[in-house]
Amino acid sequence: MQLTITDSAAARISTLIQTENSSGILRLRIRVSGGGCSGFQYGFVLDDALLPDDLVFGKDDVSVIIDEISLGLLDGSQVDYVEDLSSASFVIKNPNAASSCGCGNSFSL
Repeated sequence: MQLTITDSAAARISTLIQTENSSGILRLRIRVSGGGCSGFQYGFVLDDALLPDDLVFGKDDVSVIIDEISLGLLDGSQVDYVEDLSSASFVIKNPNAASSCGCGNSFSL
């Protein structure tokens, strides 16, 4: 199982963690759940818990957590952070997705 984190995503995760002032070790948790306009949707949250079925992927000084079930849908994906004139967001480049919605927050297989 593999997940790639771009330099841009790692830098943004680091910035978010630094602004949280948490006493725990924060990581970005990415999960896939049913819903969205295409069938599955991505969820992003900073989390200090590490569950038994979590896998941890690191880059520089940050970590991304993905549960085993979500990783089955994200295997081989790239996590990026993209900023342009109208928005800024994490973007998942998922080779397993057959299609995705216009905003990129949901996908289908």
